[in-house]
Amino acid sequence: MTQQRETRSLIESAYRARTPRSAGLHRDALALFPGGVTRSVTFYPPYPTYLAEGCGCRVTDVDGNEYVDHLNNFGSMIHGHAHPGVVRAIQAQAAKGTDFGTPTELHLALAREISRRVPSVERIRFANSGTEAVLYAIRAARAFAGRPKILKMEGGYHGGYDSVVVSVNPGSGAPPWPAGRAGSPGLARGIADHTLVAPFNDLAACTAIVEQHRNDLAAVLVEPVMVRGMIAADTGFLSGLRRLTAEHGVLLIVDEVVTLRLAVGGAQQVVGLTPDLTTFGKLIGGGLPVGAFGGRADIMARFDPSSADPVHHSGTFAGNAATLAAGLAALEAFPEQEIQRVNALGDRLRAGLRQTLARCGVAAQVTGTGSLVGLHWSDQPVRDYRSALRADHERARLLHLALLNHGIFARPGGGFFLSTAVTEREIDQTVAIFGTALDEVGQFVTR
Repeated sequence: MTQQRETRSLIESAYRARTPRSAGLHRDALALFPGGVTRSVTFYPPYPTYLAEGCGCRVTDVDGNEYVDHLNNFGSMIHGHAHPGVVRAIQAQAAKGTDFGTPTELHLALAREISRRVPSVERIRFANSGTEAVLYAIRAARAFAGRPKILKMEGGYHGGYDSVVVSVNPGSGAPPWPAGRAGSPGLARGIADHTLVAPFNDLAACTAIVEQHRNDLAAVLVEPVMVRGMIAADTGFLSGLRRLTAEHGVLLIVDEVVTLRLAVGGAQQVVGLTPDLTTFGKLIGGGLPVGAFGGRADIMARFDPSSADPVHHSGTFAGNAATLAAGLAALEAFPEQEIQRVNALGDRLRAGLRQTLARCGVAAQVTGTGSLVGLHWSDQPVRDYRSALRADHERARLLHLALLNHGIFARPGGGFFLSTAVTEREIDQTVAIFGTALDEVGQFVTR
């Protein structure tokens, strides 16, 4: 234990020595924001790094340290930072006006591009975030099916909407499925009663739950890759959910807020899936706040304001012109060949991390698919929330700080969202630095 404390102290001391201005800003922020941050996920101990600017795949903090950015605002910056085409699109639209409170031609242009890429989207609407997209997709499902409950996967994150802040991180004492655990104080009492929970990648358990609750179940909500952990769905899991939901008249909502990056048509194209509804966000906004939801025309028709009893959907900045211009530019710069290239870089990073772990005799799992890469300090395969929970999260925290100390900005806890701005050079640099950081955290690792 003494050696572990010394290792932790050395890594944290190196971090503090590199980032004194970040430390000062964090102290100032504590007087303004609860915990010093205005977005909970951006905090990590001892304090978060304050970034000042970014260009391509590199960012610079307020102390002048440069990093290869593999966080990319949790996958939002598919082209890295300040992509010239996206910048031009934003500047051009800002000069004309950022929003008008009316439809614009940009609404049609981006909607057509998304529908072209994702054929299951027959009708679409824009929102301000992935959270809003999920909110309205669930509202549509409940209105269309006339049933109150949804089923989500344990450990799955779908934003801050109350109905899905259930069993995102229930801990080792999680209740038995399909019971869920409210994921935050402040949620309405009984919210978990209408959100059933199933284990990710367990079709048999999902089948049992759907069959038991089908008369009250409006929809099943699932990520093709559980982004908290970068855990990809097993072969057949998603297609099995499609058959299951269709058989019982339950809608299938696929959350592609992050996974649209995996193919022109998103993860649903990769697995040959046609969901009833899909949610989008992140890359379709070109780095600006965005969300979208769409799917079958008959379901989306419930939002028609000229209908007898429409589902309400609004939002002052939903579909604002600046965001749509940026999103259209981002998608235009993300054709099939770029997707294949960045996915191949993800393969290269996974292979390099695994080789380094094997060479050092370290027991850890590298997960993910395409340009999404995860790392778990565990000697057992990771395929769902509970297997990920068994990993050593203290090692992950220290490795994150060690990577920062050597110029790699990754997700706290072990995750990499690659951008099109990276090349093989940055991937190989990341693998080499990973080896150095691994040595520094070595006292925590069984070799």
